Amino acid sequence: MAKVLLVDDSKTSRKILRTILEGAGHTIVDEASNGEEGVEKYLDLKPDVTTLDITMPVMDGIEALKQIKLLDKDAKVIMVTAASQKSKMLEAVKYGAADFIAKPFEPEQIVNIVNKLVG
Repeated sequence: MAKVLLVDDSKTSRKILRTILEGAGHTIVDEASNGEEGVEKYLDLKPDVTTLDITMPVMDGIEALKQIKLLDKDAKVIMVTAASQKSKMLEAVKYGAADFIAKPFEPEQIVNIVNKLVG
């Protein structure tokens, strides 16, 4: 099973993702509430998968994705997005995002994506 880092400024979103992924047997290694903190924790923890919210304070998910990919070109990063963020999703693909999950969360979709990335 995967070691997952959750990066989202919404405590509720992190809690929902934690519940879904732990329920599927994955381990949440830590959480971060902004992109800068997420990049630091990525370096410390080297998770198998990182979820990054796109819209966050301090450093947004796109910038955090760029920094993580510079540090580790093989990083598996899933962007968390609102349906209205199509242009941001395209930008994230350009910078190496492995996949997307949209809010509101579909538990089965999230588990399938994480399983596919670590399979």
